[in-house]
Parts: sequence; structure tokens; C-alpha cells
Amino acid sequence: MAPLHSGSLDVEIVKLRSNKGMLRLCLTTDPKSFPDCKTGHAIRHSVAATTTRIHFEGLPPGTYALAVIHDENGNSKLDTMLGMPKEGFGFSRNPGIGFGPPKFKSTSFTVGTGAEQQQVRIRYLL
Repeated sequence: MAPLHSGSLDVEIVKLRSNKGMLRLCLTTDPKSFPDCKTGHAIRHSVAATTTRIHFEGLPPGTYALAVIHDENGNSKLDTMLGMPKEGFGFSRNPGIGFGPPKFKSTSFTVGTGAEQQQVRIRYLL
């Protein structure tokens, strides 16, 4: 059961080029653990790429950011070639993409005690 003062997040993933592999999600309130979830407190979640709607329940109110990779070959990482992602990626709020991942601030959104929704568009560079 979710804590009394918690929220939820419904995520819809759009623009996948295939339903092969896995979607790897990183949801965090810690700018230091964005976008890779390697440090700090973060929620990591993996689902089959056939699942394009993901629900997070029992989230403490706060400012969050979400990063998603389409791990088409299922090797649990974002494959790159000459520093460019070979697999799909996306972020909450769908910010413009320059060199490197966007900053936490440009992808962040607020979760309160109700239901929040985010649509994440997956992008492919190669």
C-alpha cells in the first residue's frame, strides 16, 4: 500500500522503431544520478519494449526527472558508436537534444499527491 501522502506517475513511451529488447527507465529526484541512475537514490525499472505504458506508485512528492533507453539488443546498456547512441533514448518533458544528455533541470517535473503523466518520445540518431 502506498504512503498516505504520495503520488503516482503514468509514463507513455512513443516513437519506438521496434518492439525488440527492453526499455530501461531511470526515475530520480537527484540531479547527480541523472540520467544514468549510477549514484544517489533512484528508481530503476526495466520492461519489455512491447510495454509502452509504465506506472509508478507511492512516489514521495518532489521534483523528478526520467530517462529512458530502448535497449534493443538487451545487453543492459546504451550502445554507442563514436560517442553517438546507436539505440533509442528519451527524457521526461522531451527537451531538445544537443551534445550529451540534457540537464536535470530541463527534464524535471513535479510529483505531488495526485497522478502525474509524462509522454516520452524515443529518439534515434543512428
